[in-house]
Amino acid sequence: MQTKPENDTDLRTKVNRETARLPWSELEKHFAAGNVVYVANDLDLVDVAVRISHDDKATIVQWMADGKVMKVSDQQALRWQEAEASLWAVVVSPFILVQEEKPRAQ
Repeated sequence: MQTKPENDTDLRTKVNRETARLPWSELEKHFAAGNVVYVANDLDLVDVAVRISHDDKATIVQWMADGKVMKVSDQQALRWQEAEASLWAVVVSPFILVQEEKPRAQ
């Protein structure tokens, strides 16, 4: 089924509104269930969420092969826990996509 561009815009707006910064401590139970997915900083979190919503397998598989989208590792989880990190997060059921805050330009 082809998605109309205006629907894609509506979805992007919805996803953007649902994106929030959350402390890692609130995400740990979801991590334990295997539902937290890391998104690399060079990708747009909202774009990744929209593509997953549209089941864009080719793009998602490429991102996974490039290590840009992957399940959060135990090492990442431990680092975020120790740092009491806050992450950008958005739900694309059953997953929660997370991304570290992007460094600000100097």
